[in-house]
Formats: sequence, C-alpha cells, structure tokens
Amino acid sequence: MRLFSITFGLFLLFSTHSFAQSVDTIKVNKPDSIIIPKVVSHWKKENIVGFDLNEIAFVNWNAGGNSAISGLIKGTFTRKYENGNLKWNNELIVRYGISKQDGVELRKTDDAFQFNSTFGYRKDTTSNWFHTAKFNFNTQFTSGYAYPNTDLAISKPFAPAYTFLGVGAEFNNKKKNLQLYISPLTLKNTLVLEQRLADQGSFGVDKAIYDPLTGEKIRDGKNSRTELGFLFTSAYKTEIVKNIKLENKLTLYSDYINNFGNVDVDWQLQLDFIVNKYVRANINTHVIYDDDIKAKEDINGEQVTVGPKIQLKQMLGVGLIYSF
Repeated sequence: MRLFSITFGLFLLFSTHSFAQSVDTIKVNKPDSIIIPKVVSHWKKENIVGFDLNEIAFVNWNAGGNSAISGLIKGTFTRKYENGNLKWNNELIVRYGISKQDGVELRKTDDAFQFNSTFGYRKDTTSNWFHTAKFNFNTQFTSGYAYPNTDLAISKPFAPAYTFLGVGAEFNNKKKNLQLYISPLTLKNTLVLEQRLADQGSFGVDKAIYDPLTGEKIRDGKNSRTELGFLFTSAYKTEIVKNIKLENKLTLYSDYINNFGNVDVDWQLQLDFIVNKYVRANINTHVIYDDDIKAKEDINGEQVTVGPKIQLKQMLGVGLIYSF
C-alpha cells in the first residue's frame, strides 16, 4: 500500500504540466501599447516506455529443449529544471519482467522501482561544477523467491528498500555526456518492513534475539539500518558508431562506521542498437556487490544462507519503444 501511494504521488508529479514558469514581455508597436506576455518554461520532460519480448519454441526438435517466452515492461520518466545557475533533475525508473518455460511456473526476471532527484547550484554559468544535494530511493513491486522454492519470499516491497541522501559536488559536462558526483557525507538507510525477514537479519539489519533455552523471541529484528559514508557515482553516454549507443553507470559506497574501506558496488552497462524510432535491441549487464546481502544456496534440498557474493544479471532484449 505504501508503494502504491508513493507510485501514485510520483505519477502526479511527473504527469503534471503546471511547472514553474517565468514570464517575459514583448511590446507591440501599436497605438495602445499592448503588452503581450511570453511564457518561457525552464522545465524539460521526457517519457520513454518500452516492451521487450523474447521467445523460443521447439516442435519435435531432435536436440531437445524447452519452449520459453519472456517479457519486460520498462519506463523512464525525467523532469529537468534549468534556470541560470540552478538545476534540478528528477528521474523515475520502473521495470518488471516475467518468463514462462514449459513445465515451470511463471517466474519473475526483473523488478525495479527507482526514483532519483538531484539539485545543484553553481557560481557561474561557465563552470561545470555544482554544489549538489542528491536523493535516491530503490525498492521493488512484488515478492522475490529463490527458485524453485516459492514457499517463502526472500524479498518483498520495502523489504528491502534503500534511500540515499547526501551533499557533495557534481561535475557535469554536457558536451561529453559525463557526470561525476562525489559526496563525503551520505546517509544510507536500509528498510526491511517484512518482520520475518527482519528477524532473520536480512539485508544487514540486526536480527531478532531468541532465548537459547525456550527458543522464544526476546526482541524483534530491527526494521531499518542507517549508515553514514562516502558516495561516488558516475554516468557516461556515448554513440560508439551510428545507431549504437553505450550507457555506463557506476555507484560506489563505503560506510565510515562499519568496516570502512569495504565498498558496495552497483555497476550497469547497457548497449542500445537502434533499428528505427520505435524498434531497438539492447544488451544490459548489472553487477552488484553488497557486504550486507548474504547469498542463499540450495544445499541438500534446503536453502542455506552463505556469505556475500557478486550478483550478476545479464539481459538481451528486442522490443518496441515509445517516447512522448
């Protein structure tokens, strides 16, 4: 319900056209000196929605194989405000993917809800450096499972949810499509609002305490964890050759208090192959390493929690895209 409220609120923010505007005036050479107002908006908007589809089918195929189909719905909605030395960028990213294979239940392949907001101020319009405040929120839409085990979810909406709030400096070079952000003070908050997962200590929160004799729970697991650390992000876009675009995003975070020097990594690399205005193919690679996220492995039919591991997701898609 909380995620629905946030989604609805952000939808209103991104769908409204009543943005802040400035008014200039133009004098018309007429006897009565009529002044006609000219409305100039400092806002720019872009909405991109897409649908990727992958399918493979076998009929009497001697080499064997299972028919499968998968789909991914995605959207990116941006609102940018620029006026003199001020800028305010807002970005909402949503993705949800599923797949169905013969003899296997429907499974989730992708699930993301992300909102980013960056406010910057620079001393003069010739500088590429901004004094910047940045906010980031991440969670998911539905429960996640360690397939084939679908009895108990290993993640849910707001379990986890991550927020980053910090201040720092941003280098923004529009000609080179390069952004670098450095923050020496960033608060990272991890929410785990599913009590069963919080009691297990999932995603780095303090787990529940149990009586060693009776097994009775003495204290609930905590539903949140707050860290203060150093954040670095970079974003780079370029057209390698005509109609082939590359986008690279990297986020590094290290907590000052708990094991400083241990770095959380979030790296995304995407190639877009543009067929025309509405059709394109893409290859996406996403690598995550977070010391607070413990991997789960199936050992002798049981889900066993092991240490943190590198998470890797790679996707290849061909689909439709529409901008408005």
